[in-house]
Amino acid sequence: MREFVVEADGGSRGNPGPAGYGAVVRDAATGETLAEAAEYLGVVTNNVAEYRGLLAGLRAARDLDPRATVHVRMDSKLVVEQMTGRWRIKHPDLRPLAAEAARVFPADRVTYEWIPRERNKHADRLANEAMDAGTRGETWSPPASPATTPQVDPSPADTAAPKETRTAGTSADRDVQAARTVASPGWAPADLGAPATLVLMRHGETPLTPQKRFSGSGGSDPSLSAIGREQAEKTAAALARRGTIQAIVASPMARTRETAGIIAARLGLDVAVEEGLREVDFGAWEGLTFAEVQERYPDDLNAWLASPDARPTSSSESFAGVAARIAATRDTLVAAHAGRTVLLVTHVTPIKTFVRLALGAPPESLFRMELSAASLSAIAYYADGNPSVRLFNDTSHLR
Repeated sequence: MREFVVEADGGSRGNPGPAGYGAVVRDAATGETLAEAAEYLGVVTNNVAEYRGLLAGLRAARDLDPRATVHVRMDSKLVVEQMTGRWRIKHPDLRPLAAEAARVFPADRVTYEWIPRERNKHADRLANEAMDAGTRGETWSPPASPATTPQVDPSPADTAAPKETRTAGTSADRDVQAARTVASPGWAPADLGAPATLVLMRHGETPLTPQKRFSGSGGSDPSLSAIGREQAEKTAAALARRGTIQAIVASPMARTRETAGIIAARLGLDVAVEEGLREVDFGAWEGLTFAEVQERYPDDLNAWLASPDARPTSSSESFAGVAARIAATRDTLVAAHAGRTVLLVTHVTPIKTFVRLALGAPPESLFRMELSAASLSAIAYYADGNPSVRLFNDTSHLR
């Protein structure tokens, strides 16, 4: 099942006054923009324009895939609270719009979230461009994109076909599986067999870790500190007691290969290196603290925090790019290790991305996770493509 994020906004210059709306549909797994909508509405109120934006975004998502789940994000507290049923809809002009919005998708496939205005800039920009054009007497709409081509509802025979025959060839379509919600919450069906279980370990401490400095794939490539090596030894002992790890894969960075090597020596396994598990290259931010980056590169940092498409530097990956890379790496590893338990020794951003994709969570969830050095997380991937997050940021083996 596909999952979309809809961002919508509306505005009125005068309230009531010349008004317009903007809406964006994104792929939940990658953050890629799939569709845009905007329209000048003439003279209406702010709230009417906001509801019209919501309607346009939901309809655009339905045109892409009527079976999808949708997470709506708006900076209108009124619309979000009314659509979730927490606030009554008192104004007669809003009731039919809310009722119409509620009919676009079944209620159990739509969730709502309020976000601050600065995190809704894309939809806000579209709304203002529509208003600007309307007040000049012009007609304006966002340029068409190939990604907005509606998906044909497959026949029952199609739904049983391999994924490659059911989806388009875009990177967004190939990675949609990463954002699927679990079809049967709780326990997976017994006839699916043993899942491929990826145990995700953040490498042990380096000299940069306690100072919380950016340390990606473009910096000094530090080795483990004495504390980091001790953490790796403790993790190795704990994993040896469990006796479940059947293979070890590490990112190409020195700190991950060293951590994996210590564990492999204890478990009697070899270490395979996977380029797809590398950390982001933070460019000029490498070696700096968050405060130092905020002081020296405030605009770049704010853009990076606000949009999954933004990059720390021109040569770096965006969070959307990381999601596509991790989704491809995940698919390769899951296929190669079906029914087995594999330890992946990697970094903060890749691990958070594995978890985000498994949960179908929005890109900003990356900033809401804490990952300690040498922590363990685990995700099981079943034969039907559904993931199950089993563990997150466990450090009990270090105590």
